[in-house]
Order: sequence, then structure tokens, then C-alpha cells
Amino acid sequence: MPPQPPAPLRIAITCYPSVGGSGILASALGLHLAARGHEIHFISYERPVRLPPPPQLPPRIHFHPVDVNDYQLFKYPDYTLPLSVTMAQVAQEHHLDILHVHYAVPHATAALLARGILNGHPKPRIITTLHGTDTTLLARDPAYAPAIRYALRASDALTAVSHFLAHETHDALNVDRPIDVIHNFFAPTPPARPRDLVRQDLGLADHQPLLVHLSNLRPIKRIDILLAAAALLPRDIPWKLLILAGDSFAPFLPEVRRLNLTDRLLIRERVPFVEEFLNAADLALFASDSESFCLSILEAMCFALPSVATKVGGIPEVTLHNQTALLVPPHDPAALAAAATELLRDPARRAALGQAAQQRAAQFSPEVIVPHYESLYHRVLST
Repeated sequence: MPPQPPAPLRIAITCYPSVGGSGILASALGLHLAARGHEIHFISYERPVRLPPPPQLPPRIHFHPVDVNDYQLFKYPDYTLPLSVTMAQVAQEHHLDILHVHYAVPHATAALLARGILNGHPKPRIITTLHGTDTTLLARDPAYAPAIRYALRASDALTAVSHFLAHETHDALNVDRPIDVIHNFFAPTPPARPRDLVRQDLGLADHQPLLVHLSNLRPIKRIDILLAAAALLPRDIPWKLLILAGDSFAPFLPEVRRLNLTDRLLIRERVPFVEEFLNAADLALFASDSESFCLSILEAMCFALPSVATKVGGIPEVTLHNQTALLVPPHDPAALAAAATELLRDPARRAALGQAAQQRAAQFSPEVIVPHYESLYHRVLST
């Protein structure tokens, strides 16, 4: 008699719901787990990015909003305690097997408190996935580091989205336990509009090169260096740079004007689905100081776009220099501009790198990556 497949699991996922790699990954993970038969409960203060609204929620997907009250007693609204109470309520009501939290602060700390609240009730296992900020920023803050270290040690399992981040976490937080490296994944949805129509709406001519940058605009993304590099691109090529901004781009507009880039930039803010814009582009451009993975590069790869990016953090685990991208040192606008110019002037090489990038992207598909999470869940539940 053939072995029976493991029973479906009841999993809660908590993440920051805003536009960013962690929210996108967490949303996609829940959707793919539900499609594989698991019961998924999202818990957050807002519906996570790319999660459909309730009427369109797929089967086995549930969203539980966290109510955050702004009591005058508190100088700042508290999120961790209401989050922990909601986690405990959902865990008790739905008999959760797993609390899968993305980021240690505040999500893993809230999950640990929720498990304490469940005194006398079955307690779900806690999986904490690290995306970067816990390690690369907050670990160096004495006001946060002890809480992060405790949350990581008390979780039932830890994952990181790159080998770089796992090593950084061991070093920065003195975490003396295994960290499973499970890379990000991306499965593009079919673009809502064809390439020609999107380019027409952007005001582009048929063969006008379109560079694209997509990020949440946090300081680590170094938009200042991105703009400085754009200012060095050749003016004899009629390129345009499309910035898909996860937040308001207004703070950068004075620098755009100072660099005389107003006629070269196209800005779209808070775009939840980027596929049609990536399908319309020719080359991606990134100037980050550090990246744990850089999901945006993988998104571009899926549409046969090579990237010109800084060789930092986990980026070399995603894309390969001279094979699927051109990688340059950080903090160097001239190097970024020179590499982008090289590909703008050589469409054949640009296309070859893009095709190789699209082939490599298959290594980061949900069909490859999601089973690693399932295996981890069952491993933790069996111990």
C-alpha cells in the first residue's frame, strides 16, 4: 500500500503587509501553501500586499486583522500586544499547528507571548523567517538586540532567505543554532496588458530603451546613488528610467531636478503588481548598500531582464555576474552607469543575459522552494 501524503496543516502567517520583499514573499507563500491543501490564516494590521480582498480570497485562505487602539495613555500606539492576543485567539479557535512569522521584531516576540497566553491549550510551533532588518539594522541597536536574540533562540526553527543573511545573523547576534536557508521565490502572474500597450501608455517609442527600478525606497536602497548613476547615462540614447516606488517618491524630486533628470524619469507609486511594467522594460537597475536577497532582481529575471546591480549581500546568490547580470561595487555611481551604458549600447548582449536570467529564475520557482517550507513544518512538528 503506497504511503499516505502528510495531512494538511493549519498555519498562521504574520508579516509586514506593506510593499516589500518580506510582505510579497509571505503573501505568495500563503497562497501557494493553500493551493497545496493547507489552511492558511494571515494575521496583520492590514491585508498583506498581493493578497486578494475577501470576496476574491482563494479557498483555505483567511485574514484576521489586528485592531490597534491609539490610547492617550501611550505616547506611541502599541502593536505587539494586540498582535499577540490576536495570534493566541486565532491559534485557539482554529487549532493552529504553526505560527510562521516573518521578522523577529515584533512578530516572533508577539508569537512567543501568544504561546504563553495559550496556557492549558495546544501550543503551535513557531517558525521565524529572517529577511534582513533584524540582522542588518536592529541587531546593532542595544534597545532591540537582546529581544531579537531571545526570539531567535526561543523559536522552534529559524529560516533565512540567503546564506549571506544566515552567516550575518550568526555573527551579529551570536545565534548558536542552525538556520535553514530557504531562498525567496517568485511566480509572476500574466501581465494585465501587453507590452506594447504599457509602453504606449508610458509615452515610449517602439525601440526606446526602458530601465526599471523597483523598491520600497528605504535608505539602504540608495536612491541617491541610483539617480547619480542615471545622470551619467549617455544622452544620445533616448532611455527612460521607470521607478516603481513602494512609497512616496516626493522626497527625491529636488534631487531629480538638480540632476536634470525630470524628462528621463517615469514614476509610479505603490504599485502592488509589477508584472506588466517589468514586461515592458529592457533592463533593471539597483544601487543598494546591502540586500539579504533582493526579490526585485528575481522578479526582473522572470521577465528576461538582466540587472545592473551592486555586488552586495545575497545578490550574488540570486544573479550571476557576466552570466545573468552585471554586478558592480557599491557606492559607485560611475561604475553603475558604465555597466548600464554597456548594455544599453549592446542590445544583443542584453538579450542574451536576459534569457539566461529567465532560465536561472526557474531555480527560484514556488515548485522548487515551497516544498522546503513544508518539509521544515513537518520536521518541527515531528520533534
